[in-house]
Amino acid sequence: MEKKLVRIKAAALVIVLLATGIAGYLFREQRVYKEPVVVSEQAVVKKLSDYSDIVKGTVNDCNIYIYDSGVPGGTMMIMGSNHPEEPTGVMVCNMFAENLKVTQGKIIIVTRVNTSGSLTTRNGEAYPRYFTQKTAWGEKKWRMGDRIGSPLDSWPDPEVYIHYPSGLNLAYMDIRNTNRNWPGKADGLLTERTCYALMEVIKQENVDMTLDLHEAELEYPVENMIVVHEKASDVGAMVSMMLTSQTFDVPLSMDFSPKALHGLTHREVGDYSNAASYLAEVAEPLLDRIRGITDEELLMSGKDRFVMKAGEHGLLYSPIDESGWPIEKRVARHVETARKIMEVNGMVHPDQVIAFEGIPSYEEILANGCGPYYHDPATASADRIFYD
Repeated sequence: MEKKLVRIKAAALVIVLLATGIAGYLFREQRVYKEPVVVSEQAVVKKLSDYSDIVKGTVNDCNIYIYDSGVPGGTMMIMGSNHPEEPTGVMVCNMFAENLKVTQGKIIIVTRVNTSGSLTTRNGEAYPRYFTQKTAWGEKKWRMGDRIGSPLDSWPDPEVYIHYPSGLNLAYMDIRNTNRNWPGKADGLLTERTCYALMEVIKQENVDMTLDLHEAELEYPVENMIVVHEKASDVGAMVSMMLTSQTFDVPLSMDFSPKALHGLTHREVGDYSNAASYLAEVAEPLLDRIRGITDEELLMSGKDRFVMKAGEHGLLYSPIDESGWPIEKRVARHVETARKIMEVNGMVHPDQVIAFEGIPSYEEILANGCGPYYHDPATASADRIFYD
């Protein structure tokens, strides 16, 4: 009996060690994976540390993709992956980075605001490690990630996160949430320093407007919406009205940034810089608590019968039917929102006109999918390939 018990314990130990080894390998594989970006010919690529050396040598020292026409006009900064578990942002930013040609003004693209968060996963949620987009040349692959940065890069968390400079008390893990740390803190933890450095980009590049791209669960009231700082209210209202009446099948509503809620881009960028700040949300069923199997299929198709059933009972803030919320629709909405913000802003502020080419329209993305607008790094010249 005693020998049998020893054998059982030994077998259990072998199984545990094997499972630990496999998990460790898979986690490391995601952490070291680099995402190639084949930039368009106009791109000038800098590092975040070129604007503030407080992030130099850290995992969040991300690429800053700059497209400057050399013709006077406005400047817009588009940001993706503030929350890496919301993949539309990085896909939209990659689409811009790989195809953009600005003919008036300047556009700045930040594909991975929170690189650290894309190198880990959400504990207990069974998220896929990667998601892929089919193209004519193969599959383009991105890291999935978590909502917040990895504790491997920022530790320990405080018992209570006190936002700087407002003094607002937030949940302890929000110290690693890049959309709770603006305008940042030069001597803070990694995420605070990241946001501080991004604010330096906005100031040094004289950015007129920022757009932060997000996705949200359909159970969340801030859904299919642009949230605007009060200095962007006139443009935001016109954008909401035009896209709702002329383009989108599901309305794009608008709300004002709450003055008492601190740390978010739509509040702090507008308060601490000259830029007008916008945040855009689109529906992502994978984030809902009531979803089914959490896999890449759900992430990309946006189809889930459990979320649909919740909608039938009036529990959602966004409509959903058998067609779901596929990735091409989510990407198309964000691309068109960015386009319309620049268009309307140029009408309201003639000195801030931005004109560009190369980016597909809402209708083109719905018709063709996203695949045709990403380029094969295997056939691109080395000087046009950068890694996020």
